[in-house]
Amino acid sequence: MRAAIEKGQVTVNGAIERDPGALVSPSAAVVLDVNRRAERPARSRFTRLYEDEHVLVLDKPAGLLTIPPDDEDLAAGLDTVLSRVREYMDRRRGPGGYVGTLHRLDRDTSGALAVALTREAHEAGRALFGQHAFTRQYQALVEGVPDPPAGTIELPIAEAYDRGRRHIAVAGEKALPAVTHYVVRHPYGTSAALVELTLDTGRQHQIRLHLSHLGHAVLGDRVYGTVRAAAAAPRQMLHAWTLSFPHPITGARIAVTATLPEDVARMRERLRARRGL
Repeated sequence: MRAAIEKGQVTVNGAIERDPGALVSPSAAVVLDVNRRAERPARSRFTRLYEDEHVLVLDKPAGLLTIPPDDEDLAAGLDTVLSRVREYMDRRRGPGGYVGTLHRLDRDTSGALAVALTREAHEAGRALFGQHAFTRQYQALVEGVPDPPAGTIELPIAEAYDRGRRHIAVAGEKALPAVTHYVVRHPYGTSAALVELTLDTGRQHQIRLHLSHLGHAVLGDRVYGTVRAAAAAPRQMLHAWTLSFPHPITGARIAVTATLPEDVARMRERLRARRGL
C-alpha cells in the first residue's frame, strides 16, 4: 500500500495523497486505483526554514529562478521555486491550492525566500513588503576590501531594463530609490572580503549594482563584475542569509537563518588559505 501511495495511486476526498503517514478522517473517501498511471513525485527539493498554513520560507538553491518568465513558451515546464512549491503543496493539500511569492531572489542568489500559501497571506504579505517590513541580510564575497569597512550606498536604480541588465540612474532618468548598508566581516588580505549587507529597499540586482559601483563586485558576477571578479567563482557568491518579517495573518514575527551554502563556504576557505588566515 505504501508504494501505491507514493506513486500517486491513492486519493483522499478526490485529492492525491502521497504521504503514507498522513492522518485521514474515518469519514474520508479513500480510493486506491492500481490502474492510475504512477505520477512523478513532487519536486519539493528545498530546505524548509519555516512553514504553517499561510506561509512557507525556504532556502532557495542557486541556479533556480524564483518565478517563470512572462514568455509562456519559455515558462512551459520550467523548473522554478514557484513550480516546486506548487507541486509540494499539491502533494500536501491536493491540487488547486494557492501559491504566491512574497519577494524574489536572482537566479544565482541562494538563501531565504518567503512564499504565501493562501491568497490572504499573499495580499497582506506583499503590502508588508511594500512598507519595508521585511528585514533582509545578505552575505557576499567581493573583490577587494571596501574602505571604509562600513557604510551606506544610496544610489537610485533606473527603471529601464535592457538585455538582463539594470544601471545606476543618471540625472533626469526615471528611477527608484535604492539603499544598501554594508559591513566588512572578514577581509582576506587585500584581494577579497566577506561583506554583510542589509537592504532598506528591494530593487532588482540592487546589491550587485551597488557593490559594483563601489568598486567591489560580487565574486562570480558575470553581469556587473570585472573580468577578474567574474572569473573568480562559477556563480555569484551572494547568499540571502537572514530574513525576518511580521506574519501576514497573525502579526507574529517570523525570523529564519539560511546556512551558508557549500560553494560559498568552500570559496571562503580557499580565500583564507591563500592569505594564511
